Amino acid sequence: MLTQIFGSAVFGIDAQQITIEVHIHPGVGYHLVGLPDNAVKESNHRIAAAVMECGFKLPGKRITINMAPADLRKEGAAYDVPIALGILVASGQVVPQALDKWIIMGELSLDGTLRPVRGALPMALQAKVDGFKGVLVPAENGQEAAIVDGLEVHAFAHLNDLISFLQSHHQNNLVTYDLSAQLDSMPKSILDFEDVKGQESIKRCMEVAAAGGHNILLIGPPGAGKTMLAKRLPSILPPMSTAEALETTKIHSVAGQMKGSGIIHQRPFRSPHHTISDVALVGGGTYPQPGEISLAHHGVLFLDELPEFKRSVLEVMRQPLEDREVTIARAKFTLTYPASFMLVASMNPTPSGYFHDDKSSPGHSAAEMQRYLGKISGPLLDRIDLHVEVQPVPFEKLAQTPLAESSDDIRQRVIVARERQTQRFADMHNVHHNAEMNTKQIRKYCQLSKDSLTLLKTAMDRLRLSARAYDRILKVARTIADLEGSDAIADAHIAEAIQYRSLDREGWLG
Repeated sequence: MLTQIFGSAVFGIDAQQITIEVHIHPGVGYHLVGLPDNAVKESNHRIAAAVMECGFKLPGKRITINMAPADLRKEGAAYDVPIALGILVASGQVVPQALDKWIIMGELSLDGTLRPVRGALPMALQAKVDGFKGVLVPAENGQEAAIVDGLEVHAFAHLNDLISFLQSHHQNNLVTYDLSAQLDSMPKSILDFEDVKGQESIKRCMEVAAAGGHNILLIGPPGAGKTMLAKRLPSILPPMSTAEALETTKIHSVAGQMKGSGIIHQRPFRSPHHTISDVALVGGGTYPQPGEISLAHHGVLFLDELPEFKRSVLEVMRQPLEDREVTIARAKFTLTYPASFMLVASMNPTPSGYFHDDKSSPGHSAAEMQRYLGKISGPLLDRIDLHVEVQPVPFEKLAQTPLAESSDDIRQRVIVARERQTQRFADMHNVHHNAEMNTKQIRKYCQLSKDSLTLLKTAMDRLRLSARAYDRILKVARTIADLEGSDAIADAHIAEAIQYRSLDREGWLG
């Protein structure tokens, strides 16, 4: 007897329908074809134990299982349930109703318990596109799959529960999810800028970065508050739109980091250790998975102590920072993961950790400083719009009892500035905020008056700013103007933007 069960495979952050054909005929043997990996090949042992624990038996005949399309590699244990179900249906032990209306996925324990799988959200989205009635998934994947509107999602804890549903169609396993209510009930972040005492100029710089989506580098000694400030940046970013939340959730779903939750409604904050490998940062591997830069999509990637990261690791970020996506190429396939994130990095000003004029600093030669900063390439710094010095907070500021301005107040100004940018770039597909502008768009939207041009020229000459600072200053000035609700870039906006280019000043090394 021949039976067809429909499953799904994830490639990148999207899914593709997989047809699992089970044929049972006289003879002896178990044959699994269709380019399965080792995890799929080993499924026969899990399936045999689970089927017997559920009160069924593995037919003593020749079982042939084909996973189509046969030229696509099938990975992971998520095909256990559809294969087991196909065997039971083909052998006549289970007689289901309307089996062709469902996408069925799940990993089996030896006792028949259903374990969660990766990529339940992309699978559910593709099931809707392909016209299926719904999906049948493990209990822990229920909320995740139910995010998709207009699709029935039934979640089960045990294989027997799934079989009972297919034979009787009881609705007691139906999972519902209110996406709008989930986004509207977003909890307030426990990290707030009102906890940061002093550092008013740096908080202003963080506000500018959030408003324009700019990458930022914080330079200061230990204890100055660099990490504290960076961790609070997500609290002033605009709320995620539904499209952003779905795309971010898809990435975390594929990476297996959902942990039974529904949609991700808070912007991610990823802070990998400096010992991270280049594959872990950008993604890839033998079985490609999203890296930290993709897990930070629509959020913040924080690299603490930037010079401590291996140079090869930092260099692989150059292309994703420019294109806002990362492409993983293999001999037989190519995957693309989104990677539109804000880079926030921190570093000490010298190898000793302190500024040159600090009494704690032993002093460093130009060669030592060049060697220290040489770990960060010029092309990478070129992609960071703001680099500012973070000075230690004096005692008088630390002892102040009044709270500083809250993240909510700052966030409202950021939202207004982002709305201006949304209107400005409404007709552009790949540009959403000022940091993404190319040279042509900078010339169009960052036009300066004669006085402003004179100020910028004077500053570049006197401070000996590098040529790469020019476009960055214009982008940041455009954001500062947006925060003030100004259509034109004024002298004050240019002057403030110039302050945020510390590493471009000749003589900064001391």
